[in-house]
Amino acid sequence: MNNSGSPALPLVVIVGPTASGKSALAMALAKELRGEIVVCDSTQLYRDLDIGTSKPTAADRRDIPHHLIDVLDPSELATAGGYRDLALAALAKLRERKRLPILTVGSGLYMRALLEGLADLPLRSDEVRARLRESARKHGAAHLHDVLRKMDREAAKTIAPTDEQKLIRAIEVCLLTRKPISEVHRAGRNPLQGWETLKVGLIPDREELYRRIAERTDAMIAGGWLDEVKGLLAAGIAADAKVFDFIGYREMLAVLRGKLSMEQARATIQQATRNYAKRQMTWFRKDTSTCWFAGAGDDVAIQREICAWISVRLNFAGRA
Repeated sequence: MNNSGSPALPLVVIVGPTASGKSALAMALAKELRGEIVVCDSTQLYRDLDIGTSKPTAADRRDIPHHLIDVLDPSELATAGGYRDLALAALAKLRERKRLPILTVGSGLYMRALLEGLADLPLRSDEVRARLRESARKHGAAHLHDVLRKMDREAAKTIAPTDEQKLIRAIEVCLLTRKPISEVHRAGRNPLQGWETLKVGLIPDREELYRRIAERTDAMIAGGWLDEVKGLLAAGIAADAKVFDFIGYREMLAVLRGKLSMEQARATIQQATRNYAKRQMTWFRKDTSTCWFAGAGDDVAIQREICAWISVRLNFAGRA
């Protein structure tokens, strides 16, 4: 039961590293269990970023409703708090329509914002941010990562050394609160009410995952990723916009500027994606409530196994 006295409804949550087949699994579960997909990804929120974010195809979106895709312009700034507001509204609509929400998680931070709530963080300090940006300009974003690691090793493990925006915010919070940001995040949260989460995780074999990452990168490039970036610039999106910090988009931008060859970009993207997958697993494995399955989400046998696992729990919840 939630605070209003209404029974808690099931919410399926799918986690796993990038390229592990979460979307394919979600499609299979949605068809079998009368569900709809709620995307939990900081990149798929953006319109016109299709190829490099691995968005579901138009056919898939016609087949199964997807929520929280294409809700922001590329010039806008996505935040965990903004995502939580959108996700709560989507979940409320699914509750009204008695559809099973299936959350596909690319961003552990956004998942935590939705399920655990947001901490009471200090307001931004323009002075602190200016100093940190200047430090990044002189020494590079990797320098900021070193600074954060000294302040909060736990937080540093979840933020890429190239993600200047998140690094600045994390250091800013540490400085303003005089506490590690990971400690601040654990305090004063407002967890999701009215939903009982059923968390499943995908763990493909490492070599298989790396093969999938390589093949997906090649398919994205062959599918016109460079032209997608050209289109963003032609539409007036500034080269320093947040979207050009995303894996692959920064490399495609570097190709256009003559700083990387396409082969160099391909190798850099694949390595960055492998590193990202490792960070995702570091984050997701901390959650002991997740039931892990060895394999990829587009494997029919894995789909059946997970569907059976969920069905047992849905039936139990229905009898309770």
